Amino acid sequence: MNFYSAIIFSVLVGLTLVITYVAARRGKSAADHFVADGQLTGRQNGLAIAGDYVSAASFLGVTGAIALSGFTGFYLAVFVPVAYVLALLLVAEPLRNLGRFTLADVLAIRFEGRSVRAVMAGSTLIVSTLYLVAQFVGAALLVRLLFGIDYTVAVLVIGGLTTVYTMLGGMLATSWIQIVKTTLMLACAVTLFVLVLVEYGGNPLGVFQDALETFGSGAVGPDPESGMAGFDQLSQVFGLVLGVLGLPHVMIRFFTVPDARAARSSAITAIWVFTAFYLMIPVIGYGAALLVGRDAITAQNSAGNLAVAQLAETVGGGALLALVSAVAFVTILAVLSGLVIAASGAIAHDLYAQVIKRGSVSPRAQLVSARIATFATCAVGVSLALAAADQNVAFLASLAFAVAASANLPALLLTIYWRRMTARAVLWGMGVGLVSSMGIILLSPAVLGSSAVLGFSNPALVTVPLSLLVSIAVAVAAPTRGAEAGRDRAVFRMLRTKAVTGRGDVEDGGQPEGVR
Repeated sequence: MNFYSAIIFSVLVGLTLVITYVAARRGKSAADHFVADGQLTGRQNGLAIAGDYVSAASFLGVTGAIALSGFTGFYLAVFVPVAYVLALLLVAEPLRNLGRFTLADVLAIRFEGRSVRAVMAGSTLIVSTLYLVAQFVGAALLVRLLFGIDYTVAVLVIGGLTTVYTMLGGMLATSWIQIVKTTLMLACAVTLFVLVLVEYGGNPLGVFQDALETFGSGAVGPDPESGMAGFDQLSQVFGLVLGVLGLPHVMIRFFTVPDARAARSSAITAIWVFTAFYLMIPVIGYGAALLVGRDAITAQNSAGNLAVAQLAETVGGGALLALVSAVAFVTILAVLSGLVIAASGAIAHDLYAQVIKRGSVSPRAQLVSARIATFATCAVGVSLALAAADQNVAFLASLAFAVAASANLPALLLTIYWRRMTARAVLWGMGVGLVSSMGIILLSPAVLGSSAVLGFSNPALVTVPLSLLVSIAVAVAAPTRGAEAGRDRAVFRMLRTKAVTGRGDVEDGGQPEGVR
């Protein structure tokens, strides 16, 4: 066992457990568990939002993807700040003004019945589970590298820690941990960035020039003859940009601040953090390919998930390897907790409290159901992670983005901004988005390898427009009429007023009072 690793891991895990203990003493309600009772400031929440994506998918997966595939991997990073600019412009304030615990709350404000809430809850579970697996895989690989323990044991240990953090500390503990680890992650990225530049005399362009000479033009630019691989890359970028606006564990973070102004501040803070982080990632990725070597990277993990850890050891020795790996590990634990909260909210608040019990649930019972759902979600994530050890974590995460963009985003945007949207259109659009995106993934090379029916793996470029068109077509073909149409217009006017100003009363789609 690496001595540095043992010390640094113990300190950071101990710190997170202390944070969880303090948060557990303050959090006694469902609101505390799901959204930290709206206690976070805009800047605090912005750092926490940044932490949700500056995670295993980015620090491990994107760096490894750039190291092994060059410019193709860079696609996974460059458009993330763009995605959060769209979030700032389109959804940050409306979600804060309209939602309470889950994305389904936003839809339920406008549409009566339990079907819309149930479908959004199901989509939340699918998206969160896909992303959950990516984070589990990244964390387990780090633990296996540092301590030499079996991958299965590592996954089980991580699952246990995640369960403790989420059950006891809820969103408040998760947010505090995110803030601490985002700061540490940026410090690690700056350290690696500077050490790589030192190897090239302080010239950042030297890294790219060396990569061009070593690996050819495809390493630092797009391949003009990429065929279906090029389509897959474009679809991946499309899904990443739009998927952020449909990711439940990210979007519910806008519920953790007290008002729309703080939600806006959250998005702006996150954009600055992303921009700084992703400006450094290409240099770190190419540095890993050149200083560690692609063969050495794939020897440790065929998907390149450990490239950044290997680079840290190459340029900084065992101490830097231990620090970078421990910070990445804590990063993953915090993201896992946020994902579990989103999934458990869909189960406990949406499916159990509102769909099954029709809102007749005490706050205490809802908190208990949330903790039971937390345990179940972690168990499912652990089971799936055991079968996904050799998948690139950034790719796994990108599939979650594609499903979120296909199923959740059209429903949210059309509900908030389009007067003619109907409950039936929401159901059809989300259903088509879910089924088509998951169908393409299951028939793709990502799942079937050489036996794949399709030549691409990321469905976003096909399924997002399809879901949007189906939603619009159903709303136009079967509009509400008569008294129901008048009610819909009135509800939409009140919804728009509340979405923009935060003021005004909008009944929760016919649900019992107090649901939101």
